Amino acid sequence: MEALAHPRQRRKEARPAELMAAALELFVEKGFAGTRLEDVATRAGVSKGTLYLYFDSKEALFKAVIQEGIVPILEEGAGLIDACEGSTADLMRALIGEWWQRIGNTHLAGVPKLMISEAGNFPELAIYYHDAVIVRGRDLMRRTLQRGIASGEFRAVDVETAIDVIFAPVLMLVIWRYSLGMCCGMAHDPRDYLQSHFDLTLGGILAPPHPGVAR
Repeated sequence: MEALAHPRQRRKEARPAELMAAALELFVEKGFAGTRLEDVATRAGVSKGTLYLYFDSKEALFKAVIQEGIVPILEEGAGLIDACEGSTADLMRALIGEWWQRIGNTHLAGVPKLMISEAGNFPELAIYYHDAVIVRGRDLMRRTLQRGIASGEFRAVDVETAIDVIFAPVLMLVIWRYSLGMCCGMAHDPRDYLQSHFDLTLGGILAPPHPGVAR
């Protein structure tokens, strides 16, 4: 993951992680269609033949970026839910915070915008991304909301709709960053934005206190 988010100086014989880091940079900069394997090899400091020792196509390279860069973070999120013994509000805060540190604040944040722009031209990649990332991400939030509702900490809500409502502002943040934000700047500090989003979300889903009980 570190190699994907912060690629180091390339060696003559780059490891697969370094090739994936170069690919991620170029996918975000040029799009999937606009990135050539020759470009990836050059960015990584190797020959195209060396790249083919590890990846036989651009599609395989993209899938490796997702599988090695994003999927492990989602799996760690599932472990965080399993191990949580505190409040669900704190759990949600931790999940959002980890997402920002590990994805939102790295080049991986450019992948959602990439998928939105390229899905129509590369439906097989879109399906792969949906199954590998979106389904897992929704499951994390589903489990979190269901946990809070079951404990009485959250009020009963339509969980599937709530997942979309919670995710939408987060996606807007990274889409802006890799579109209008590249020429117009960020409208808000991302940490302040996420804190406001978290506060507003909790304001909408926390169960009201029982009569006579201080909140």
